[in-house]
Amino acid sequence: MKSLRHLNKYFIKYKWRFLFGILFTIISNYFGVKMPVYVKDTVDELMGSVKINGFNDAVFLSLKIGGIYILLSIAKGFFLFLMRQTTIVMSRFIEFDLKNEIFNHYQKLDLAFFKKNKTGDLMNRISEDVGQVRMYLGPGIMYTINLVVLFSMTITQMIQISGKLTLFVLIPLPIMSFIIYKVSSKMNQLSGKVQQEQSTISTIAQETFAGIRVIKAYNRDKDTSNKLADAAESYKQKSMKLVLVNALFMPTILFLIGISTMLAIYIGGLMTYDKQISLGGIVAFIFFVNSLTWPFASIGWVTSIIQRASASQARINEFLNETPKIENNNTDNLALKGNISFNNVSFTYENTGIQALNNLSFDVKSGETLAILGNTGSGKSSILSLLMRQFDVSSGTINIDGKNINQINLDAFRAQSGIVPQDVFLFSDTIKNNILFGSNDNNASEEEIISVLEAAHVYHNVKEFELGIETELGERGVNLSGGQKQRISIARALLRKPKLLLLDDCLSAVDTETEEQILHNLNQNASDRTCIIVSHRISTIRNATKILVLQEGSIIEEGTHESLISAAGFYAEMYQKQLLEGEEEI
Repeated sequence: MKSLRHLNKYFIKYKWRFLFGILFTIISNYFGVKMPVYVKDTVDELMGSVKINGFNDAVFLSLKIGGIYILLSIAKGFFLFLMRQTTIVMSRFIEFDLKNEIFNHYQKLDLAFFKKNKTGDLMNRISEDVGQVRMYLGPGIMYTINLVVLFSMTITQMIQISGKLTLFVLIPLPIMSFIIYKVSSKMNQLSGKVQQEQSTISTIAQETFAGIRVIKAYNRDKDTSNKLADAAESYKQKSMKLVLVNALFMPTILFLIGISTMLAIYIGGLMTYDKQISLGGIVAFIFFVNSLTWPFASIGWVTSIIQRASASQARINEFLNETPKIENNNTDNLALKGNISFNNVSFTYENTGIQALNNLSFDVKSGETLAILGNTGSGKSSILSLLMRQFDVSSGTINIDGKNINQINLDAFRAQSGIVPQDVFLFSDTIKNNILFGSNDNNASEEEIISVLEAAHVYHNVKEFELGIETELGERGVNLSGGQKQRISIARALLRKPKLLLLDDCLSAVDTETEEQILHNLNQNASDRTCIIVSHRISTIRNATKILVLQEGSIIEEGTHESLISAAGFYAEMYQKQLLEGEEEI
């Protein structure tokens, strides 16, 4: 249960609810324990009253004691209600805080973390695993406290009636404790396996829904269903093993409680012959033993809850203990100008071992446009990732306005930069809110939104929608074309008026005429910002101030469009090929 220590801070945060929960548990059980005592007194007094005063007085006495018993039941029920309201509600508050803690920690982790962990697994830990922990914080804690309090009070009352009979009645309890101890480790092992299988199912389901277009296009519905069915079958098998342990556990507990009841009746009956205990005392013992039935029977259930929670919290802690490799250690103000310098930069992806960049050096001055061209896998997008410091370089340095990128205020740098990624992502929200996502203060007028949509040459499409910019988009913008999604993503980046604009092959899904119009619009206000364009198309980058041609992470050519054509190298060859392809399309 070491993993559950992480939750101690929440018990401290909600200490008053927790303490009041314990108090109400004590009070509720106090009235509950007093009820068998009154039953004992009732039986003993009735026996004496019938012998001495006759039947009528016995009836009056029984009504009196019955009334007191009802009042005790009401008092017990009232404080039982308060016990649940404090303890269970506390668990819901902690569940809320824990989910926020996990999500906020996810937000702090760098891109490398998300590259090596599956989305379904991340989601499962913040949903299913937190749900298991919540069961420990609520019912698990509540029933454990209730068992300790009830057991202590009940044993005290039983000893006051007869210490000898109490000793005999408690004989099965050590056996019960041993069984619980042996089963706990097995439950922990099985619970961990069940949670792992649950993560696998979540991952498969998430990937299926995200890639449903590809699945249907390749007619792989049956294969995908079989894959999920296999994972579900594995989950079922492991769950059934855990259920089997619980199924055998509960009857064993009830059997041992039944032995205690039989001992109370048999030995108590023998003790009445020499007046060691009254008949009412035996009845009270039966009540006491039965009152312990559910708390002890719940031990197996509570143990399962705790073991599941322990396994789940261990999985949660695994991610919470992850520290971001990219951290912002500077909070100074930053007025970004846009001067960029790469000095002998090399970079190797940690998760694959692939070297993306090799001893790369270039400079970009404020207001210039740098274009990067190269085949797939040449390292183009890696340059942008390093520039936004989603990864740290393996060697070399990147300077922003003359300062090492590791030493500047990263949050302020990103706030003054706009990036349009190659893999466009739009939220399941309105077009307006998707554009506003690019604003640093999430506040812009409708005129500003329309202005950037026009600059991205997509407003003429948006205004044709019935609701215009208020049009709701499907998941990842599924109801838009690829070109429309790219242009809305460009508008999002332009809204923040970035000093540094990064375009990562974001015009691949638009035709050349639309591309020309967008580039023309971008160039109109380009003097106050630095722009870096990554593209496969020479038509996209030919007007750039400087063009870099990459191959296997190294610069093989560098210059303007005209100088590179004159050099008759790789760039010129690619230009001729693209001209021929364009003519063939015509």
